[in-house]
Amino acid sequence: MMKTPIILSLLFAVSFLPAKAQTYEPSAENLKARQEFQDNKFGIFLHWGLYCMLATGEWTMTNNNLNYKEYAKLAGGFYPSRFNAAEWVSAIKASGAKYICFTSRHHEGFSMFHTKYSDYNIVDATPFKRDIVKELADECHKQGIRLHFYYSHIDWYREDAPWGRTGRGTGRPNPKGDWKSYYTFMNNQLTELLTNYGPIGAIWFDGWWDQDANPDFDWQLPEQYAMIHRLQPACLVGNNHHQTPFPGEDIQIFERDLPGENRAGLSGQDVSHLPLETCETMNGMWGYKITDQNYKSTKTLIRYLVKAAGKDANLLMNIGPQPDGCLPEVSVQRLKEMGEWMKVYGETIYGTRGGIVSPHDWGVTTQKGNRLFVHILNLKDNALYLPLDGKMVKKAFLFKDQSPVRVARAGQGIVLQLSEAPVDTDYVVELQLVGQ
Repeated sequence: MMKTPIILSLLFAVSFLPAKAQTYEPSAENLKARQEFQDNKFGIFLHWGLYCMLATGEWTMTNNNLNYKEYAKLAGGFYPSRFNAAEWVSAIKASGAKYICFTSRHHEGFSMFHTKYSDYNIVDATPFKRDIVKELADECHKQGIRLHFYYSHIDWYREDAPWGRTGRGTGRPNPKGDWKSYYTFMNNQLTELLTNYGPIGAIWFDGWWDQDANPDFDWQLPEQYAMIHRLQPACLVGNNHHQTPFPGEDIQIFERDLPGENRAGLSGQDVSHLPLETCETMNGMWGYKITDQNYKSTKTLIRYLVKAAGKDANLLMNIGPQPDGCLPEVSVQRLKEMGEWMKVYGETIYGTRGGIVSPHDWGVTTQKGNRLFVHILNLKDNALYLPLDGKMVKKAFLFKDQSPVRVARAGQGIVLQLSEAPVDTDYVVELQLVGQ
C-alpha cells in the first residue's frame, strides 16, 4: 500500500528513534553472514500455526472476527501426529534450498515453541507437548540448513497488544493495550529464540504496517534490533514493512514482488544496497488452505527463482504445512523437481550476483567473476543481442552440455547465434569474459 510523502516522512521519523540507532555499524560476523545469505539464493518459508486446523489460511482469525478466547480452544485439539522434522528438512534440502524461515509466532499470537512468557504455546497449551522449533532447529543444524525465524510484531490474541488496523474484531477488551508490557514480552521471546535454539540466520519481522494509519506509533525497533545483534551478532534482521530499510536492518524484504517491479502493489519501496529477498507462495496462500490446490508449476517456480537471482535477490518460497504435521504432497513433489533442476544448474544460481546485462523480457543474467550466465526464459528466435559495453568474450557455450555457441560482435555488444529457438525451462549460455 503506497503512502503520501508527508505520511512517509512522519513514519520514517518515528522509526529512526532513538538517535543512537543512526550509527548502526554491522559487525564483521554480520557482514560475513550477509554475504553467505546472498550466496545461498534459495530458502523455504513455512507458515504453520493453529490456523492450519481451520484450513482457511493464516489470516482467518481476523478475516472472520473470531473471538480470541474461542480461537484459543483450537490449541486443545492441536496434535500434529505425523510431524517429523527430519523428513521436513530432508525434503527441503533435496530442493536445493539452503535455509528455512519458520513462523515462530504469527499474528494469531500462538507460539510454536516452548516459552516461559506465555502458556499459549505448543508445549503448554496442546496435547502434543513437543517443542516444534526445538526439533526443527536440531534437525537443521544436523543437516546443514540455516534456520531463520519469522516473528510477528502484532498479536490478535494478547490483551496487552495495541490494536492496529487488523484484529479489531477478536473480542479483546482494550484497544490501547499496554505497549510496555507487550514490548517486554516480545523482547523476552526473541531472547529465548536467540538463546535456546543455537545459531539463527535471521529474524524476519512482520506487522509494522498494522499501524500505518497511526504515524505517531513508535515500534521501538532500534532497541529491539540492537538486542538481536547483541545476542547473536551474525543474526540478520529483516522487516516486511514494505518500506526502504530502516537503520539496524541487514536485509531488504519484498513480498510477492521481484525487487523494483511492484506488480503485487506491496513492495514499491526503492531497492537498497542491502542483500535482497523476495517471498512468494507455492500455491495462493501462506498458511494451509484446503481449497487452494492452485500450485504453481515447477517451471514457473524455477523461473521465479532465476528471475530473483537475476535481480540479485534470494527467493523465499512458501509452503503451508497441514494440521497433521505433513508438508502437502504436491509441495514435496515441487521441491523434488526443483532440486533435480538445481543439481544441473545450481552453479549458475548459488554464489552469483546479478549479471552485467540487466533483466529483459527474454530473461536475466547472473555472474561469478568472469563467468556470465545468460538465462534465456522467453525467446522466440535463435539469436540474442547482449549489450556488453565493449567487453570481450573469450568463450561461449551451452551450460548443460558445454556445446559451443557462436558469437558475433555487434557494436558495443554481441549476438549469440543459437542452434535453435530455446524451449528449455531455462536455456543457459555461459560466457567467459576477458578481463573481468
